[in-house]
Amino acid sequence: MIRKDIIDLFRVPLGKKVRLKDYNPGWKQSEEFKDFGKDALKERAKVILDENLVNLAEAQSLLYADDRFAVLIVLQAMDAAGKDGTIKHVMSGVNPQGCQVFSFKKPSAEELDHNFLWRYMRCLPERGRIGIFNRSYYEDVLVVKVHPDFLGRQLAHEKVGKKFWEARYEDINAFEHHLVRNGTVILKFFLNVSKDEQKRRFLERLDRPEKNWKFSASDMAERGFWDDYMAAYEDALSATSTEWAPWYVIPADYKWVTRGLVADIITTSIQALNLKYPEVTDERKLLSDARKKLGAE
Repeated sequence: MIRKDIIDLFRVPLGKKVRLKDYNPGWKQSEEFKDFGKDALKERAKVILDENLVNLAEAQSLLYADDRFAVLIVLQAMDAAGKDGTIKHVMSGVNPQGCQVFSFKKPSAEELDHNFLWRYMRCLPERGRIGIFNRSYYEDVLVVKVHPDFLGRQLAHEKVGKKFWEARYEDINAFEHHLVRNGTVILKFFLNVSKDEQKRRFLERLDRPEKNWKFSASDMAERGFWDDYMAAYEDALSATSTEWAPWYVIPADYKWVTRGLVADIITTSIQALNLKYPEVTDERKLLSDARKKLGAE
């Protein structure tokens, strides 16, 4: 398990302006591991991830049985930062019955006829389950902020300016606070990939035929707005990292680092809920009688 002080390196502090340049996308070791070579570091990370996958499977089983809390995991990132791979590897040992993943693309006409949170509300995890949003309602203060023309008819009468975005941050904070008060644990991860690493992964997608399908023209178009996106992320992280729903800026240049950190934060957060298996009381005699009947067959 990763030490708390290491995890705290990546938790966005409350009430402070976030500067993404202060977070190293290529972080891969703490002071205690500084003398490790690359292979030794990767092996250590694999051991930590494997331990966390076992612990996460146990924690998820207990979450399901306890049936008092839900867990909502929000993943946001630039293209090629590793959201899909993180979901695949971190959740590989979890019972599919207790986990659901939703990816949000361009909103439909029906969704645009409602408030911007509506389509996400419909996909929230019920008690006992883990829900993962692969992109989320934060797209409406990220991609929409970079491309305000996407607002379309969502804009009734307001002008798109500072007050408009502040109101959206307030709506998100209030929405998340409501969920937390009603038993949903919210964990938000920004997978912080560098522009150079994104370029390398794009080239890999172009060079390897089996990965060509992952590349689209829009990927290059959005890369051209990199600085605008970084500014939008800084604003969103600063305004919406709260005591009840914190943001974590996760280094994403090394996938094994990303997966280890995300798995550990999810596992320790569920374990901190003091979950319990339901107690069997009045049914004990029924179980005893059933055991006797089965034994007599």
